[in-house]
Amino acid sequence: MKVLGIIPARGGSKGVKKKNIRLLNEKPLIEYSINAAKKSKLLSHFTVTTDSEEIIDIAKQNNCNYHRRSIANSSDSSPIEPVIHEVLDSFDTDFDIIILLQPTAPARTGKDIDEVIKMFKDDEKLECVVSVVELNDIHPARMYNIHNQKLNSLEKENEFKRRQDLKPVYLRNGAFYAIKKDSFLSNNRLILENKKAYIMPEEKWINIDTERDLMIANLLIKNLDI
Repeated sequence: MKVLGIIPARGGSKGVKKKNIRLLNEKPLIEYSINAAKKSKLLSHFTVTTDSEEIIDIAKQNNCNYHRRSIANSSDSSPIEPVIHEVLDSFDTDFDIIILLQPTAPARTGKDIDEVIKMFKDDEKLECVVSVVELNDIHPARMYNIHNQKLNSLEKENEFKRRQDLKPVYLRNGAFYAIKKDSFLSNNRLILENKKAYIMPEEKWINIDTERDLMIANLLIKNLDI
């Protein structure tokens, strides 16, 4: 089974300027994804795809392969699927599995990557894996729509239940989107109906989109062995 890890890292970003190279516990954010990929025993190959010379320099410093992304796939509004197609087209090698390793979710490890790959080895019919974390006090039963200042519960039947009486719900944490290459090419999507969850502990819920996220991540990452 040949597995390709793709680390997508544009140079620009709206929420956090130059997000992928901002320092997280004294290391550029993208280095966490590069280091996790290096520690994986089951990835066949991994590459950074970027439009940024600064990110290319970091990839080179870390002895990491890189793909210079086209201008057409480098804007704020560029979807990820054409980026993946572009990377696949740059290889002569064929791959069975694609794993997207977003730098904005730096709490994954090489062991996590290998456990996701093993899910495909253990289930030949599996097409897609998405990483999630269980939410405790953050639950749809405690969420509302507002119309004319009136609160409308998303789960009216559960609105007044105690937290411990609510069924668990899970949130995508951005650490993994893994898919069979043929399924991706057939559907042109990363998330399919036939998918399984890779459940990660709550302490690995780090997804950096804002300056606030970055501040929180700096506190959390120090307690993780990565």
